[in-house]
Amino acid sequence: MGSAAFGIKDAGLQIFLLMFYTQILGVEPKWVSLALMLALVIDAFLDPIVGYWSDNFRSKWGRRHPFMYASAIPVAASYMLLWMPPAEWDSSALFWYLLVMAVLTRSALTFFETPNAALGPELTRDYVQRSSLSSWRSFFGWTGGNAMTVMMFFFVFNAYATPEIPNGQFNRDAYAVYGWASAIVMLVAIVVSSLGTHRQIAKLVAPEKRKISLGGVFREMFETLANKSMGAIFLTAIIANTTLGMGQALSAYMSTFFWKLRPEQIGIITLLIFVSAALGAALATPLTRRWGKKKALIIVGIIGLTLSPIAVLLRLNGVLIPGTDVAFWAVLVQGQVDVVLLVCQQVLLVSMISDLVEQAQVKTGRRSEGVFFAANTFVMKVTAGVGVMAAGLMLTLAQFPEGVSPDQAPDSALVTLGWWFMPAVTILRILMVLAILPYAVSRESHEANLRKLGGDAS
Repeated sequence: MGSAAFGIKDAGLQIFLLMFYTQILGVEPKWVSLALMLALVIDAFLDPIVGYWSDNFRSKWGRRHPFMYASAIPVAASYMLLWMPPAEWDSSALFWYLLVMAVLTRSALTFFETPNAALGPELTRDYVQRSSLSSWRSFFGWTGGNAMTVMMFFFVFNAYATPEIPNGQFNRDAYAVYGWASAIVMLVAIVVSSLGTHRQIAKLVAPEKRKISLGGVFREMFETLANKSMGAIFLTAIIANTTLGMGQALSAYMSTFFWKLRPEQIGIITLLIFVSAALGAALATPLTRRWGKKKALIIVGIIGLTLSPIAVLLRLNGVLIPGTDVAFWAVLVQGQVDVVLLVCQQVLLVSMISDLVEQAQVKTGRRSEGVFFAANTFVMKVTAGVGVMAAGLMLTLAQFPEGVSPDQAPDSALVTLGWWFMPAVTILRILMVLAILPYAVSRESHEANLRKLGGDAS
């Protein structure tokens, strides 16, 4: 359940934030994108430190839980303030406000998400069960973020539609409601996850007591991560999360401007993501049993590469007309298929990282779950920032105006945006499939590693 907090943060920052700060507050897209990317990069360097720290922390509450408990209030407070900037500030001051609040939010959440994710490989060493556990984490992450998004499009935006602002999506007061509602849910998710896993502490791995130096920290992290399979995961995750970050940052623009969908239509599409995310998460486990994780990931990637450009390509060639029922149904079907494949891909990648823990332990003699998942979180944050920056660059290249309603946006800007977006996503998906090829941990090699460590798959 704790991954719901991370999912809410991701959905808010990647779906709503660019729209909120550009179209409502009037900050130029390039400055919003720069602030978000800087926040991601600054926070990303905290990830390996927190991961290593939680791997080696000793307390009566184990290695992970002290960090998880301590993060709860800072996460909720900083995320709430992110959506409540001072009304009288100009765009320059808002840039700095956004940067500071984004850094605080992401850094506070790192102290929860990295130790929380690192619990996974400790709870089971079974090759297939790890995909199942990763499926549940992914499901709750998507469900948390999607629940708040549905709330906005179905209820909040409608409630804040006024004669002066007919579309509540452009009313800044709606985002203040989002801020405090999301903060409450994130706080509850973190506390419930921390308390709910507390009784497992006695069963988890305890670190050896040893002297740690700053140089030793970085040397051990390098030794842990320096292998061919981790390099393949790194590169795949870089490409996958860049694609995701770019797509989600532009999602509000694509649905509201490019496709001219109404808030209730966007709400329906978002509501159905509950089903498609569950399907994607559930699909990972049988695919793991049938083909193994690497082959399954390649199959999912090729299907996504084939299907993802279809709707945008039809729109650019005049087959789908924005604002029509046919366009709505095309976007709905395309979006749900994309989510199924994306969630399945995420589950498989996380489960593959879990299997690297024992491979590294055989080589180094240390269990370093925190380092591995911190590395993954590092990649997710930096590349999501690159994706957001790419989205801002596309808006700039398309000469997309700030502070306009959907009927005021010039079609030339929308078409240019589409022609930048579609080939970029296609190229990134091709590279993602190629990047995973060197990964070399199979079910057989994982079980061999367990035998070398004197354990079984339980």
